[in-house]
Amino acid sequence: MIDYTGKDKKNHTAINGKLLYYAFIAGGNQILQNQAEINRINVFPVSDKDTGTNLAATIRSVIDTIQPNKSYKTTVNSIAEAALVGARGNSGVIFAQFLYGLSCETQNKPHINITEFAHSVNRAIPYIYKAISNPVEGTMLTVIRDWAEYINTKKERIHDFKQVMIESVQVLEQSLTETTLKLKELGKSGFVDAGAKGFVVFMKGIIDFIQAVNIRNLKVDSQTVISLVHTENISESEIPFRYCTEAIIKNLHVNNEQIQSLLSDSGNSVVVAGSETTCRIHVHTNNPTQLFQELKKAGTITFQKVDDMVRQQETIYKRKWKIALVTDSTCDLSQELIDFYQIHVVPLNINFGDNHFLDKVTIQPEQFYDMLETEAEFPKTSQINEQAFTNIYSHLASHYDAIIAIHLTGKFSGTYNNSVKAGIRISQEFNKPVQVIDSRNLSGSLGLLVLKAAQYIEAGEDFSTIVKNIQAEVAQSFIFVSVRDLKYMIKGGRVSKPKGMIAGLLGLNPVISMDENGKSMLFGNTFSQKSSLKKIFNHIEKMCEQKAVWNYIVLHAHNPQGALEAEEQMKRITSKTAVSVVDISPVIGMHAGNGAIAVSLLFTN
Repeated sequence: MIDYTGKDKKNHTAINGKLLYYAFIAGGNQILQNQAEINRINVFPVSDKDTGTNLAATIRSVIDTIQPNKSYKTTVNSIAEAALVGARGNSGVIFAQFLYGLSCETQNKPHINITEFAHSVNRAIPYIYKAISNPVEGTMLTVIRDWAEYINTKKERIHDFKQVMIESVQVLEQSLTETTLKLKELGKSGFVDAGAKGFVVFMKGIIDFIQAVNIRNLKVDSQTVISLVHTENISESEIPFRYCTEAIIKNLHVNNEQIQSLLSDSGNSVVVAGSETTCRIHVHTNNPTQLFQELKKAGTITFQKVDDMVRQQETIYKRKWKIALVTDSTCDLSQELIDFYQIHVVPLNINFGDNHFLDKVTIQPEQFYDMLETEAEFPKTSQINEQAFTNIYSHLASHYDAIIAIHLTGKFSGTYNNSVKAGIRISQEFNKPVQVIDSRNLSGSLGLLVLKAAQYIEAGEDFSTIVKNIQAEVAQSFIFVSVRDLKYMIKGGRVSKPKGMIAGLLGLNPVISMDENGKSMLFGNTFSQKSSLKKIFNHIEKMCEQKAVWNYIVLHAHNPQGALEAEEQMKRITSKTAVSVVDISPVIGMHAGNGAIAVSLLFTN
């Protein structure tokens, strides 16, 4: 039998940090293994089928971050911090807030007894209710409260952790069953609350571990599904607020109640978790861009996450095809094409100083280019991390047969590599194929490859054929960018200051392209943007003499008139209308700068 405290091997009267760590891993594994089923029964507050995915993401954040420690207080603090940072969705943030309350109410001791544990779980409950602007009974918070109250009633009579935890199973199951009766939405479907089910699954994993106490069994296995007795289908429900929006805000100079009020004015399902100096927010809203313009006045936004619940609902109820298509926000396609082909776009990160934004989600091109002129600090970008891809792939793998992802060149960002690692992880968990492709390009060229893949999927091509075709067509994609002003490339470090000064004195306007390995290259220099565009069109005309254009995209950085003129030239050369004319992605436009014009082409093999 494992030693819970280093002192008492027989009666389990106290628990230390290592036991807490391994118990959390055991409970977390059950969430990971049952996330698809938890997604399936997700009805409230929105039937977007992602509660299991969100809880799994919260759990992964803890599993991937913390290490076992002998001290109970140190371990519970580490778990709470990691959960708060990695929390996703309404249930994930509520769960993280419970853990935060637990850490706050735990005495600074290396191990605790059942009485101290009961006090801490019971006193953690108000933290949850305070965080939620409109607490609804019959959800996860009710089940957590019922369980905590039961544990608290046993603290004076039973001093054995194992006995108390085993006996609490009946309370968990009874409280879970009653959620169907307490919520009208659940009564219609016959389902229990998905978040509550997730907490019960988590606790049962812990209790099973306490009974067996076998650390060697804690390996995360491939995706398995345990039936939850319900079999009814849920009808599609209306989504009044499209975007599930979350953020971490630090250095707050307003209180949590003021943050709650601001969020309530913007949407519903409001949760404000964490402390008065650092909080994790959750809200469903229709305008995350406007919301974050207001939130940045309240403190420093260090993290953002926005999920499109309409796209998630399409994944569940209105999937057009069996293969999911994923890309990143440097993919420049019209929103109409992205919506029609149900393409899942993961945003890169943009930072103006300490404030964090999501490319094309919480900062749009028109806002970005205005800030590019007015903000004191030049923006910086950062790659999409592995966890973000893990989260979306786990959700898609719950509903699709396979996933294809196409990304900007791996030479510019670690986004591609992080996507590969997440794809391998989810492919193993769900036993479904996930293929990640390096476009060795970006912007409109990436957009054309994504569009081509979407049309292969639409035509019913099989997974392997699509992957093979796109990998071959990467070499047929090209982009040419006419830069109007070198100052942005100098500020961004793409051109050294001495070279930039010389080029500026000479009045040079560079043309930028990409080589076959996915690196940027100087295609040529001219003395005006008009001349650089002429150079581009002359080169494209020669290319078109050798091979046929499948399609092209015209891009611009706050220069719609220049884009229209460029499209007219391309119509003359190709006898085709551009598949898209779009404002170039801010992540790309920050270096090309205001006024830039670009043309991307994909030739046929």
